[in-house]
Amino acid sequence: MSFFSRDGDALEVRFQREVLRIEPWGVDSVRVRAAREAIPAHDVGALDVPPPARADVRIEGGRLVNGEVTVTVDIPEDDGFPFPIVRFSRTSTGEELLSEDREHFWWPGARVFYGNRSGAGEVHQQFKAYPGERLYGMGQRTHGRLDHKGLALDLIQRNAEVNIPFVLSNRGYGFLWNNPAVGRVEFADNCTRWTATQARAIDYFFTVGSPAEILSHYADATGHAPRLPEWASGFWQCKLRYRDQEELLEVAREHRRRGLPLSVIVADFFHWTAMGDYRFDPAEYPDVDAMMKELDELGVKLMVSIWPTISPLSENFETMRDNGMLLGADQGVEFFGTTRDKGMPAESAITFSDPSNPATRAFVWDVVKRNYYDKGVRVWWLDACEPEIRPAHPGNLVLHAGPGAETINIYPRDTARMFYEGMQSTDDPDTVLLCRSAWAGQQKYSAAVWSGDIPATWESLRQQVRAGLSIAIAGIPWWTTDIGGFHGGDARDEEFRELVVRWFQYGVFCPLFRLHGNREPRMATGWEMTGGPNEVWAFGDEAYEIIKSAMFMRERLRPYLHEQLDRAASDGLPAMRPLFVDYPSDAAAWDVEDQFLFGPDVLVAPVLAAGARSRSVYLPAGTRWTHVWSGRTYEGGSVVEADAPLDQIPVYLREGASVPVAAG
Repeated sequence: MSFFSRDGDALEVRFQREVLRIEPWGVDSVRVRAAREAIPAHDVGALDVPPPARADVRIEGGRLVNGEVTVTVDIPEDDGFPFPIVRFSRTSTGEELLSEDREHFWWPGARVFYGNRSGAGEVHQQFKAYPGERLYGMGQRTHGRLDHKGLALDLIQRNAEVNIPFVLSNRGYGFLWNNPAVGRVEFADNCTRWTATQARAIDYFFTVGSPAEILSHYADATGHAPRLPEWASGFWQCKLRYRDQEELLEVAREHRRRGLPLSVIVADFFHWTAMGDYRFDPAEYPDVDAMMKELDELGVKLMVSIWPTISPLSENFETMRDNGMLLGADQGVEFFGTTRDKGMPAESAITFSDPSNPATRAFVWDVVKRNYYDKGVRVWWLDACEPEIRPAHPGNLVLHAGPGAETINIYPRDTARMFYEGMQSTDDPDTVLLCRSAWAGQQKYSAAVWSGDIPATWESLRQQVRAGLSIAIAGIPWWTTDIGGFHGGDARDEEFRELVVRWFQYGVFCPLFRLHGNREPRMATGWEMTGGPNEVWAFGDEAYEIIKSAMFMRERLRPYLHEQLDRAASDGLPAMRPLFVDYPSDAAAWDVEDQFLFGPDVLVAPVLAAGARSRSVYLPAGTRWTHVWSGRTYEGGSVVEADAPLDQIPVYLREGASVPVAAG
């Protein structure tokens, strides 16, 4: 009796109580699922519909070939209990790219199910480790490294830790752990092991190619970002909280008086009457129509902060509770945090909406449309969308999509989906959804991600360079940081002013260009808080002139940036990317973590240390590079020591490129 069978274009392996299914999932790509007894009929992962594969899919025994990916399943009987082992290779060369590896030579195997009678349980998926392998992506992390090899990473959403479990290997493959359960991955020297604490199946996507081809295949599988709206590439202004309509408008007017560019200004948290009301507080915003009219005349969009938190004082609380639109709990009271909301003398319990429920998405958008969209708001800040529950125990949560332990990582994705679907139902659907967290495929919902509530330090700036490149590899082409960091920083402090200048120079080359932060003097958390000054003119005359120059550099670069983001929409290639994406055959390019390409033509080397007025820069091999400020040209494949006075950072143009970085 054969353990192998063909089901359409899929290879199925049934051995003992396990079923293993391998099927084409786009060009040079496959999806692999395994479960006890039967593959679940429903999942909430990122792989909705298989993209077109090659026409010549071949299945022979335990072997499936889809273009350049060959998957072979063997059941060796030479040691331990027999167990099916899956191996991936490049079709044209036969080179092994990745292979499963047993956890133990006797028992268990490479796929492990510690189930229970509910049909769910802990699952493991183990692969070989390879000497010299480098692994990139995994969303956005704060450990300050670009290569994740040797690290163990939690698979859970946290403020500033964005869990997108997609990894790109220098061996020539990409891998998505298509499981939104809480878990862990270990990129160890002896194995790579993915773990979900509670799941019903193993499910992953595997693709083969160059880095650019891998990113394209991954976008095909999980969804392409739309085109970035033209206005969104300009400057976004925010401080912790503008307290009222007049304060916000006066900042926009000052930009106009100074002749400074401004595309978006932000009404941050506590602009509402109560968390979950989804409307402006009329005591602070007495004439929203007039405010929106003036901003429109100034050419400025208003972004409003929308939190998933619902106060029991909200006028929508009872409707949402009684109709199952809030997160549930297996045990205890169904409140998952505290805050001191508008007018409260002390903190009070809060709960969260459940965006995985279609009824929630429809209800919340209906309220938001009446109170914001119909007033002219088109840009949405989906803050704290991890969700930021306290205590952080997702295993106690209940979602419409399933138990929290199995599904919680899709919460930010479905929050973005709620606003994307709502906007698509209107006559003016173009938007940007600024999210603090994300999961695989969120890019297709007009989602941008910012790097969370990070400290205002040089170390944090260094971490941002790696974080932005990592999340770009993980499929999110729209990304930004709080320029200057979020926590702290005094606009009167000369040392902080230097940090802000260097952060602005870096921010010019980020997909979104945005100033935000809770500056000194700070206040206790609550609805009265506002934060210290955080406008570009607040950092002193010297810093202001440099920042102003950076702002106009960004204006010159906007057409070029849109060309690159259009390619992100069509091909999945992010504008901001590591050097190895364009130069995979240059071994040294895989080592560089503190530089990046801004499209194919611009190489950026941010200044990341206090007092630095020069830095070393690696120029990739295969072309020549011209220093923007001096005009001097260098051969690729070399390291140069670049001048970096306070008003400049090292920027180089690829030979033959004409990009207006410098004025003139």
